[in-house]
Amino acid sequence: VQLAESGGGSVQAGGSVKLSCAISGYSLSRCGMGWYRQAPGKEREFVTSLSTGGTTRYADSVKGRFTISQDNAKNTVFLQMNSLKTEDSAVYYCAALGWSRYGSCNVQQFWGQGTQVTVSS
Repeated sequence: VQLAESGGGSVQAGGSVKLSCAISGYSLSRCGMGWYRQAPGKEREFVTSLSTGGTTRYADSVKGRFTISQDNAKNTVFLQMNSLKTEDSAVYYCAALGWSRYGSCNVQQFWGQGTQVTVSS
């Protein structure tokens, strides 16, 4: 599986950005897709995920502002980010997810190269 993010850039606080993640290849064990982000000096953190069954999860910090979606025909996952804050500035990564031993769809199997989002005040 190969993942390629696009759509990052610079935006002012309160603005919107839509990220895309193009998926190529196939993994039998893939159960969903996720978005993660990493700000300078911080660990990579979970942002949102979408299972193949349609279940979505969001980090508390982005609930109500970010939306994950998928276009199956185009093998692309999207992250719509609205009402952006300066603390949303980070490199955003998409990941293909697999099942954990506990039955949760949250094991990152494959990563994209990341795309930078910078939010200025």
